Parts: sequence; C-alpha cells; structure tokens
Amino acid sequence: MENTITAPAATRLRTVDSLPGPRPWPLLGNLPNMDLRHIHQSVEEWSKRFGPMFKISIGSTTTVVLAGHDLVNAALRDRPDGFRRPSITAQVSNEMGGRPGVFLAEGAAWRNQRRMVMTALAPHAVKAYFPSLVSVGLRLQKRWRQAAHDGSAIDLTEDLKRFSVDVIAGLAFGSEVNTIDGGEDVIQRHMDTILPEVSRRSFSIFPYWRYVKLPRDHHLDNCVRELDKAVDELIAEARVRLAAEPQRREHPANLLEAMICAADEGDSGLDDVAVAGNVTTMLLAGEDTTSNTLAWMLYLLQQNPAAMRKARDEVLRVAPDPAAFNIEQMDGLDYLDACAQEAMRLKPVAPFLPLEALRDSVIGDVQIPKGGLVWCVMRHDSVSDSHVPQADQFDPERWLRRGEDAMDKHVSMPFGAGVRTCPGRYLALLEIKLASAMVLSSFDIASLDTVDGEEPEELMAFTMSPVGLRMRLRERVA
Repeated sequence: MENTITAPAATRLRTVDSLPGPRPWPLLGNLPNMDLRHIHQSVEEWSKRFGPMFKISIGSTTTVVLAGHDLVNAALRDRPDGFRRPSITAQVSNEMGGRPGVFLAEGAAWRNQRRMVMTALAPHAVKAYFPSLVSVGLRLQKRWRQAAHDGSAIDLTEDLKRFSVDVIAGLAFGSEVNTIDGGEDVIQRHMDTILPEVSRRSFSIFPYWRYVKLPRDHHLDNCVRELDKAVDELIAEARVRLAAEPQRREHPANLLEAMICAADEGDSGLDDVAVAGNVTTMLLAGEDTTSNTLAWMLYLLQQNPAAMRKARDEVLRVAPDPAAFNIEQMDGLDYLDACAQEAMRLKPVAPFLPLEALRDSVIGDVQIPKGGLVWCVMRHDSVSDSHVPQADQFDPERWLRRGEDAMDKHVSMPFGAGVRTCPGRYLALLEIKLASAMVLSSFDIASLDTVDGEEPEELMAFTMSPVGLRMRLRERVA
C-alpha cells in the first residue's frame, strides 16, 4: 500500500533518480566529499545548493535528503507506520550485542516500550526526583566555585558531561556516582566508546569487522560486555529493593524502578531485556544531548551580552538561591527556556535524522520506494531568513512573541515530531534550566571561548558537540 504524505492528487510524481544532487564517485558515492566528523555540515551546504529535496549517495546506497521543514515534519509524523530508523543502525547495534531500547525499537516492541518510558519520564514523575537534581547542581556549583577561586579554566563540555552523568545516575538508577568530584562512572566510560562506533560502522562501505577485528573492535566488544554487565547489576539491585520493600511499587524511587514496575504489569509485553535496553538509552539521553545543549547555550549567551543580562535578571528575580531551587521556580523561568529553545535552533545536537521507508510512499512530489532511505536535515529552514527573521541571530525573544510574530515551532524540531517525539524532553529542559540558573545566580562568566578565540568546531559523533570550549568564572557577590 502506498502512502502519500504531501502531494496533491493531480501532482505528477517524480522518481528518486530524477532528483538533483552532487555528482557521486564510482562505488564510494558522495562519501569522498564528506568528512564524517562534520557530515551534517556537508549535507547542509548541499541543501543550500540543491534545494529542499535532492539525492546523495552513501557508497552505492541512494538517499533522499529532505531539507524543507514541512517535508521533514511530514516524514517524522509518518512514524512508526510509514518510516523507521534505518535498519543498518539496528543491525550494527545487534552485531555489537546491543539490546535496543525505545530509541531503536520498532512496531509492537516500540509501542510497549514507549508506554513504559513515558510513564517513567512523565513530568509528575520527574518532579518527584527534583531534590536529587538540585543536590547534583550544588555539587557542580561547589566545583566551579573552587575553579573561580583558583582562577583556573574549566573544560566546559567535560564538566557538563559529569553533571549530566551524575543527574541520570541519581534520577534514573538511584546510584550515587559523583563524577563531578573526580569519581569514575564505568558505565559512561564504555558508552563514550560505543556510541561513536555505532555512528562509524553505520557509515562504513564494507563491514570488515564481520571477517576480521582490529584492536579497536576488540576494545569495543569488551566495552559492550562490561556495559551489559553493569546494566544487569543495576536491574538486579533494583529488583532486590522492590522485593524487600513492596510498597516501592506504588511510589518508585527512581526511573529504573518505575520502568521495572511498568514492565511487570501483566499486559506490558516487556521483560528485563527491554528494561536493559532503555537503561542504556537513558544513559545516552542523560549525557550527550543535555550537556552539549547546555554548553552551546552558555556559549551563545556569552556571545550576546544583552541576552545574558536578561537571563540573569530573570534568574535573580525568580530563582536566586540554588540551595532553595524548587520545581515551580524552574517552570517560571520562561526567558531561560526560550534561551534553550534558541540554542537548540542554532546548534541542534541532532542536526540530522535518517529514516527508512517501511512501504512505498510519496513525500512532496517524489516516490519513495519501500526500503528507501531518507535524510532529514534538522537545521535548514530553522536558520533561513525566509522562515525565521534574522535567522543567524541569537534572539530568545522570538520564542516568547505571540500572534502574527510568534515563532513557528514546526520550523525547529530539536526533539523530533509526531508520536516518536523524544520522551525525555521535560527532563532535559529541566536539567538545562537548573544548571544554567545555578551558573547565572552564582557566577559572572569572565570568558567562554576556544583557545584560538574562533567559534567552536561542531563535532559530529552520534550527537553534535562543541570542541574546545574553556570557561573562566568569577564568583558573584550579593
């Protein structure tokens, strides 16, 4: 059955082969013209040249690129029935021994897991864990206060990763990791190896690792085994707690316990393998996405003093004392929320989303065959003056305007669209607002830039991160 997304009935349809696009190399396609570390930027540049819909070749595989936000939105909303994440990603994960969570699950498995994850990440559930989040924020404040006292530079991305790891360990698993104070999170160390390898293998022309393994592949295998072992231990410990204190099932103390309780319901269709897959997914969502958005947002605020002043004024008015932060204060930080939205518009941590057609479909006026690949560019219309006035400017106010001047929220979709919108978006925004409010209430940012003073490089390795950001702080005097 063919699915038509946007083409009117009388439209004459085009084929994928008829689309324009950069000229491919024999066998390699357009890969020689792409740097995997900046692959998103290569496709974004082609979008400016070839328009909202064109084709590229990754090896011998032709992929349709969607750059117009209406086309992207339509494709994302046609999940899970019309499109899925590319099967190659799931295949690579399975080869590595991965246990898919809701991020990679499809069909009935996705629907079952979605219920479990949505229950665990619902706003009312996340709010119950807020005191733990505050305690991690205060730990970061203490670390940065010492750095301010010493006059030392802070590796911003690394410290924010530590913050995010500690948050997710406490909120999701009830585990006190404390990487902020120099502790080591074994799970995260393995994740830092696994995620870039998933990305690298997904773009490989030839799957050599199926026939011969290099030292990096043996290291990867070891990381997967150790990650599985650590996650299984977390689940076993949680089940022991639930068995010893049955009343916890009525009020789970952390997200992992909530997922286990949801999985144990008679009609859930889930088991501990599904729980384990979503624990791993939670680790991903809890580190790279949130920490990178925070880093980009603080950098953009530092580059825009007027926005910085307005954000600080709001924080000092609404939530002046990090030790007394409460959920109502976080919900009242409207301008800070707008700063996060604007940072995600300009610097989305997922600048593209690849999809695979589950049936013959039509996007725009182009026929997409079953099994065809689609590349959704998430940063094209969102940084175009034709859709966003002064699109290159960091202007949080655009997210607060109403009426005719209101921002079209479909132009920027940092959490996706449709039923597969990121279920952790409330937690992510809460974490971003708490950390940035702590910084703005406690410190002045003396400097925040790279060593050479240039705009930080956008590094693509599963998510897009800033490279080389160093921050120096001065403690604020009340």
